[in-house]
Amino acid sequence: MTGSPRHGLVIGKFYPPHRGHQYLISHAAMACGQVTVLVMAARRETIALRDRMAWLREAVADKPWVAVSGVACDAPVDYGDPSVWAAQVAVMRAALARDGRPPVDAVFSSESYGAELARWFSAAHVTVDAGREAMPVSASQVRRDLAGHWDWLVPAARTGLTTRVVVLGAESTGTTTVAGLLAEHYRARGGAWARTPCVEEYGREYTVTKWAAACAAARAAGSPEPALDQVTWTREDFDVVGREQTRRENAAAARAGPLVVCDTDAFATAIWERRYLGAAARALQPWARDELPGHDLYLLTSHEGVPWHDDGLREGDLDVRAQMTGWFTTALTQAGHSWVLLTGSLEDRARLAIRATGLALADRASFGASVTDASGAMARGADGGSRAD
Repeated sequence: MTGSPRHGLVIGKFYPPHRGHQYLISHAAMACGQVTVLVMAARRETIALRDRMAWLREAVADKPWVAVSGVACDAPVDYGDPSVWAAQVAVMRAALARDGRPPVDAVFSSESYGAELARWFSAAHVTVDAGREAMPVSASQVRRDLAGHWDWLVPAARTGLTTRVVVLGAESTGTTTVAGLLAEHYRARGGAWARTPCVEEYGREYTVTKWAAACAAARAAGSPEPALDQVTWTREDFDVVGREQTRRENAAAARAGPLVVCDTDAFATAIWERRYLGAAARALQPWARDELPGHDLYLLTSHEGVPWHDDGLREGDLDVRAQMTGWFTTALTQAGHSWVLLTGSLEDRARLAIRATGLALADRASFGASVTDASGAMARGADGGSRAD
């Protein structure tokens, strides 16, 4: 091949995508007029192919000449077996043909097998950071210690791998207190955990604004200012609150460590619509269903044993609280959400919240073994991990 390569290829599992992958792709993008990043995912791996592709696409969004593609591949990995090479490369070629990609001129990799892969494509091999001096990280390292390598992930992968826990419940059942204690507990761990946010309830802020506007309108009309329970709520109000709650949660997740604690969410907002609109309330809207982020766990604060406290923005009573607890349990169960009921003293509730959250975090940080992990013949870097995965 003479001159600059026209089409560069980067292959890997990107399980999960990290800054080392981004560095490799950036080098290919600087050298080629077109680049294909091919994500190869196996069934045993627990991050969906579509998620890896989406995270990488966000990472290279400023490079329109870089195309991220993906393909399922359950062939074993054995760099010393020509038949395995043939099986792997056949899947790669089929994916490139499916996507109408041009012939490959150069293969970019940080691995020792890169030269052999390039030979199968009759292409040049370009080695990038083989010693991992610029980017000392591998996907296998990330999988072994997700929190410890959190800041090595590409931003979209951090957002996607964040565990989201929602504390919800009726008025005056301690949701805000429990959410704050939970977030504080994990912030105390330090490191990436220090960025554990507690996303506040937007509905309270909206209520203050709406009530103030109603009072101002009444004053302008020469009428008495309405009490809080005289303020009229509409479906549109809940549309605004639900979508803004999700926007704030997603913004917090983009800056967070491995955990985001939410003091309510858009799903809970839909239950509050039922509380205020009664028979006029709608079924779950897209913002409480289709547009809702994937939450790992809901913590429902029981009304039982919690004294009523009116902070000036509450309108319920013991009967209403009991009814709402029932609504939450029914709605969460029908929607298929995982939820844990918090009862007892505040200490009991906080302790159970921490335990349940710990299990959710452990599940999120447990990755199914990669095909490369299972192959004794794979070429490994000095740290025992392959950046290609």
